[in-house]
Amino acid sequence: MKPQTGLDPFDMQFDADDEFAPQADEAWRAAPALSPRVSDDPFADFPPAQDLDIREPMGYERERSPREVQAPDPVAQAAVRDVDGGDPLADDLHQPTPPPRYEPIANPVHEMIAEAEAAFGETTLPRITIHVFCTTPETADLAERAAADRRMERAVVVVRMGGLAQACEVYQNQPTPSLVMVESADPAPQLIAQLDRLAEVCDPGTKVVVVGAANDIALYRELMRRGVSEYMVPPLSPLQMVRTVTSLYADPSAPFVGRQIAFCGAKGGAGASTIAHNVAYSITERLHSGAVLVDLDLAFGTAGLDFNQDPLQGVADALSQPDRLDQVLMDRMMARCTERLSLFAAPATLDQDYDISAEAYEEVTQKIRSAAPFVVLDLPHIWTAWTRKILLSSDDLVIVATPDLASLRNAKNMVDLVRRARPNDAPPRLVLNQVGVPGRPEIPVKDFGEALGLTPSLALPWDPKLFGQAANNGQMLAEVGPKARATEGLDVLAQQIARREPPPTQKASLFSSLFKRK
Repeated sequence: MKPQTGLDPFDMQFDADDEFAPQADEAWRAAPALSPRVSDDPFADFPPAQDLDIREPMGYERERSPREVQAPDPVAQAAVRDVDGGDPLADDLHQPTPPPRYEPIANPVHEMIAEAEAAFGETTLPRITIHVFCTTPETADLAERAAADRRMERAVVVVRMGGLAQACEVYQNQPTPSLVMVESADPAPQLIAQLDRLAEVCDPGTKVVVVGAANDIALYRELMRRGVSEYMVPPLSPLQMVRTVTSLYADPSAPFVGRQIAFCGAKGGAGASTIAHNVAYSITERLHSGAVLVDLDLAFGTAGLDFNQDPLQGVADALSQPDRLDQVLMDRMMARCTERLSLFAAPATLDQDYDISAEAYEEVTQKIRSAAPFVVLDLPHIWTAWTRKILLSSDDLVIVATPDLASLRNAKNMVDLVRRARPNDAPPRLVLNQVGVPGRPEIPVKDFGEALGLTPSLALPWDPKLFGQAANNGQMLAEVGPKARATEGLDVLAQQIARREPPPTQKASLFSSLFKRK
């Protein structure tokens, strides 16, 4: 447990003698405090004892969110209407249908899981050992699900039953790990007494997190005064456990980490690059936030063409020397598309073969995340070790598909993989592109989403004139057709991903128009 004296960045500075603390619990409040312990290495770790049950991180089937099991909301139903007001979901696949209207399949409330994730960012744990002593099977299940989270992949989590009393017995004859999480349903006096026993056998540098049953501010202050790192009260979730543990080892001096959004097509030609470029543009120009667009299709990337840029250096140069990439070199390699949007362009040439390791991709993308609040990754339609790593490590994953069978199969494989590997994260976002091509049989939007267990975030209609003009001119859709329905849909998608609303526009006052110079 942490010392009673000295500077502690995680100390809440609560005092048991605070005037707001109730006076009825003076009996257990007067218990002696823990003796100070000093450790030169707060991350010192010890191997777990042989009699402990070391469980590998287990994969759990993710519970379907309320967004996936709820009845179709009126916004989604109204968004999939034909021009004539009918329902294209009921149309026969072999019957030609007129081009659908703009279809933003977006719920007004973002996924609660994604918001919880965004609340504490991408902090990861160092290589430590965590022992969890539970009194209920529910808490043990939550601990195992938290151990399987991607942010705790470097930690070894040991879960066993017995609670706080068992922890006191186990550490009588063996060293304690970096972090001990104990659960207890005992009243405050018994809880304090058992924590005193645990403090007698704790090694220097060990942090303790207590899961208790009483939601009592006086108890919380007393536990903080005695050196407990955190006190949690059920009901809990795996993400709450992860957030609590990672916050204990967060480095205040660590560099800023932006939010990473990966765009991937379910098949070639689905339009993932176009969607990624326009969403990055919308985040910067409509939401007024900084962003970096990274084109990772080294051989055939189109980001330079879409933004009418031809930089001398780009992401390939960064990947070839990831250890040298710093802020100065990064600024030199990036092209400035707008005041807020920077571009890491791909060379888009076949002069050389690109044999780059997955570690180089991971190192470069991690460094780029310190350059802007949002980093948009345009992934090529290939399957390698580095694309898999980026997909699973990104904060948001957007799968772009067309309403056909091949896209449905590939999208389902990707969604299933992400759900197994990231059980505590929000599911990927699904964007259906090129909906309503005349004469082409299509899978209805509703059936496509139900097959994946997802509600599509956006369904873009087939509009070859708008998209073709923007691509040929090296412009974004908002520049060619700012009032087009596809542009409005991409703005909605950008707001969902960024989790913010556009700033209010300032309207000209009556007096400013009267006194305006002719």
